[in-house]
Amino acid sequence: MSPNGSIERMRVYPSPNPNITLIEITYWSCGLRVKGMLAKPKKEGQYEGILYLRGGIQSVGMVRPARIAQIASEGFIVFAPYYRGNRGGEGKDEFVGEDRMDAVYGLDVLKLFCLPNRIHLFSFSRGGIMALWIAILRNDITSLVIWSGVSNIYLTYEERNDMRRMMKRVIGGTPTNNREAYEKRDALTMINEIEATSLIIHGRKDTNVSFEHALVLEQALLGNNKIVEAWYYSEYTHFFPSKVNRQIVKDACTWMKKQRGV
Repeated sequence: MSPNGSIERMRVYPSPNPNITLIEITYWSCGLRVKGMLAKPKKEGQYEGILYLRGGIQSVGMVRPARIAQIASEGFIVFAPYYRGNRGGEGKDEFVGEDRMDAVYGLDVLKLFCLPNRIHLFSFSRGGIMALWIAILRNDITSLVIWSGVSNIYLTYEERNDMRRMMKRVIGGTPTNNREAYEKRDALTMINEIEATSLIIHGRKDTNVSFEHALVLEQALLGNNKIVEAWYYSEYTHFFPSKVNRQIVKDACTWMKKQRGV
């Protein structure tokens, strides 16, 4: 068994962008071989790093090569963990359980390729609460972006009737009969540990991850005297129109480069 964050294997993956190289990486996390995708500009240079934290679970919300290539084209090296149990990776996705460590050690993989003192988190949907945990567990994060992100695991269970069966199976019960399992996933109780600057992006018409998640997170960060910026859009849902989406990616990447870190 190799050390956490060490690379087991790399293979070049077809890239949708001629200026971006994609590499699928198998690395070690908690004794498991897990996978993720790295996107890096072909042009030589010193690049800041982004750990991209995907949404969904299993095949739903899987890392899209076009998405991380898009972000990398803004002048970053991007690594996106698939999380354990996905795309041939060992173990099972635990929906913000021990799979958090796959992102923690994914940071160590990313640091092998980018400027190690300029690391950002870019998250979407379920990835939002993953990003919060990484910022809590690591002290080497410059900034984090939470886009349409889950911040409150209890609120997700309450709002998403269609996800309750999955959450009961994966987490092991309900917030009522297995409170300990949900408490372990509750990032809001540890929000004071976050030192990085945060950017929250959310559509007010989001029905997948309600706008309440953004408000709860913003209030929690401000209540702990953290630096946070919020971009709220009254006309959009969970998924933004492609043209708007591309512009916000550009704007968020510009925002990340301006952050001084800790």
